[in-house]
Amino acid sequence: MNYRIIPVTSFVQNSTLLYCKKTAVAAIVDPGGDIPLIETAVRDAGVSLEKILVTHAHIDHIGAVHELAEKYQLPIIGPHHADQFWIDALPQQSEMFGFPACKGFTPSRWLNHGDKISIGETILEVIHCPGHTPGHVIFYSPKDKLALVGDVIFAGSIGRTDFPQGNHDDLLHSIRERLLPLGDDVEFVPGHGPTSNFGEEKRTNPFI
Repeated sequence: MNYRIIPVTSFVQNSTLLYCKKTAVAAIVDPGGDIPLIETAVRDAGVSLEKILVTHAHIDHIGAVHELAEKYQLPIIGPHHADQFWIDALPQQSEMFGFPACKGFTPSRWLNHGDKISIGETILEVIHCPGHTPGHVIFYSPKDKLALVGDVIFAGSIGRTDFPQGNHDDLLHSIRERLLPLGDDVEFVPGHGPTSNFGEEKRTNPFI
């Protein structure tokens, strides 16, 4: 599986294009905005966009979901249903953070811990990691040793828990019990900033 990181929005959020090498089928993870940038990345990669994957429902991760899904008739996969209240609050989120007005949506499929998603011949495992938001999920490819972790963990930091229904203890539990055991050599793409791996974070991240 290949990936391309597409920084979008004023929050410099890592929207990620995931695509299967063999089939050239792709998914876009967390399209928070700047649809032209996403479209350019899809064209440059020479792939066919098949679905939208959502880690959690903060506006910098979902601001363009409705428009992109409607424009290309794409199913919306994720997050966990516990983030429904964040989707319902999109108008307030856009006003609060100075984003363009955007429409809410109902995912084609809510996700639960242990679910699996296919992108061409690639299989992603879904891991529910509450804490930053209650419905946060991550997408993990065991074959590629790659995880898309949203705002759960960053290179040298961890996600905020001061938003509504955030929980610091839940976040640390998610990191220590569900992410780090995946293996030191697993690379992860966070929602913001550079990539890292779980071994490096175990050694150097002061928050965990």
